Amino acid sequence: MSEVAPAPAVAASPAKATKKKPAARPKRVGPSVSDLIVKAVAASKERSGVSLPALKKTLAADGYDVEKNNSRVKAAVRSLVSKGTLLQAKGTGASGSFKISKEAKKPCCRTNSYNICNIE
Repeated sequence: MSEVAPAPAVAASPAKATKKKPAARPKRVGPSVSDLIVKAVAASKERSGVSLPALKKTLAADGYDVEKNNSRVKAAVRSLVSKGTLLQAKGTGASGSFKISKEAKKPCCRTNSYNICNIE
């Protein structure tokens, strides 16, 4: 008198289950660390440049989490020095004092996709 329900059909195979991609992180909105550093050094009135601790204080005052992103700040400073945007007045690496280079100060007129300032 007991009726047995038929077994449900087994799925094709559990190995072929579709894999879900991990959710992509939302892109951070706002200026890059390099842009913040250049803005902070340009705003400084110090003749001898801005030291790294003073630069970190300025970034922290603007709302940037310096303790969490300390390595990014150092890497950005090194990158800006190697590009020539910042001049290193004192020290080596990411330590010392930094100024804005004269080439970075003067605005360049850009038209279309090429720079017409360097054309003679």
